[in-house]
Amino acid sequence: MFKPKYELTNRIVKMLIAIAEARSVIERAKILPKHELRLRRQALVRMSHSSTAIEGNQLNIYEVEALLGRKKIDAPERDIFEVQNYIKALKYIEEIVQEKKQITEKVLLKIHKLVTNKTLPKEQAGHYRTSPVYVVSRRLGLPSEVMYTGPEAKKVSKLCADLIAWIAEREKEDISPVIVAGIAHQEIAAIHPFADGNGRTARAMATLILYKQGYDFRKLFALEDFYNQDRQNYYKAINLGKTYFERSVDFTPWLEYFALGFKEEIDNVKNKLASLSAWKIGDDINSQIYLDADQMKILDFLERLGRVSVSEVVDILGCPKRTAQFHLQRLKKIGTIKQVGKGPASAYVLK
Repeated sequence: MFKPKYELTNRIVKMLIAIAEARSVIERAKILPKHELRLRRQALVRMSHSSTAIEGNQLNIYEVEALLGRKKIDAPERDIFEVQNYIKALKYIEEIVQEKKQITEKVLLKIHKLVTNKTLPKEQAGHYRTSPVYVVSRRLGLPSEVMYTGPEAKKVSKLCADLIAWIAEREKEDISPVIVAGIAHQEIAAIHPFADGNGRTARAMATLILYKQGYDFRKLFALEDFYNQDRQNYYKAINLGKTYFERSVDFTPWLEYFALGFKEEIDNVKNKLASLSAWKIGDDINSQIYLDADQMKILDFLERLGRVSVSEVVDILGCPKRTAQFHLQRLKKIGTIKQVGKGPASAYVLK
């Protein structure tokens, strides 16, 4: 049974309160749909760029943005695959949340399969490792040094199952998703369940936990940015020790770092929204049109799948056909989407 040891220090509590307050401000902020979609796209780019860059990916943020736009770039295949894979994993996470599915081992393995597609052999992508794993430090001019040794391969499945069970139990308790996500992040990194892609999987799982518990902050944040800006402190904070069973089991120092990073990123989001929602000279404030939650769901679906029909909107929202048509016509009227095709074959795409 997984029973993480940690203390809710004054520092952690202070940051959790600040995060909760920022969440309220961000959820109430009114900005134009075009601005929200742009910020979401930027967050997706930053998440994909930073999470892969931490592990050595050489693509810059403009190349990542080009890949998100399905453009070709001149770069090593592996770097391209890693970024495309992480984008797919993040979109899969959104599907899990929208469909209200439970976080299971199957979900963990699917995330890993997505982030390592075409970069690991098929028998390793989406499967627990079957051999020892080591974190090795390689510095120019110096011999390689084993920094961390993961648990034996035969123990990985049980350790992951215990962690997933612990995550599921926390959904029934009044505990901050920030704490749950932080612990899951460090524990997956410590178990090192896979031959490669452990860091990306750990960060994606943390995002899933936050999103699932309503801490998606309109999908405008990229916590990976905080880690990537100072990788040395990130690795120092996660502090895996020398081996899994000999490491310090107190999660408190890591949670202080994790909560700090989350607070700083959310403060950045709050400041961006404040600047966009402020009235500027020359704007006609009465002409600014904002969207309700159902209309944002439709745009979320379009962001992931590219097109949507009236019948699909009925399924997504669980609403009558007339209501679905009303939402689509409103989005079309304000220029956010456009209709393609005619009659029964008609659908809508982002404009």
